[in-house]
Amino acid sequence: MTVSELIDKNIFTLLNDGGNHDTALKGCYCCDLLSIAMGHAPEGCIWVTVMNNVNTLAVASLAECGCVVLACDVVADDAFLAKAKEQNITVFKTDLPVFDAALKAHECL
Repeated sequence: MTVSELIDKNIFTLLNDGGNHDTALKGCYCCDLLSIAMGHAPEGCIWVTVMNNVNTLAVASLAECGCVVLACDVVADDAFLAKAKEQNITVFKTDLPVFDAALKAHECL
């Protein structure tokens, strides 16, 4: 599945379209500790987290995540969304808990 296909499935609310529509999504990754995610998030993953600060986007960029899903109805502030746009990172949100959001994404893969 690609980022474009995940957008089209409309299972999460799109907050920022990073323009990386052809990026192949290769699995899900759940982690809220940025130092761990930086070293372990696999390239092309759907990263499900509750961390909603700009450092999350820096890690997503370094790890080359396919997209970020903010779980638990976490709010993305203007600074977060501006940085996501600047770094071309696709970001979604959901009211689902982290595990349930990852499971829902995994089922689409």
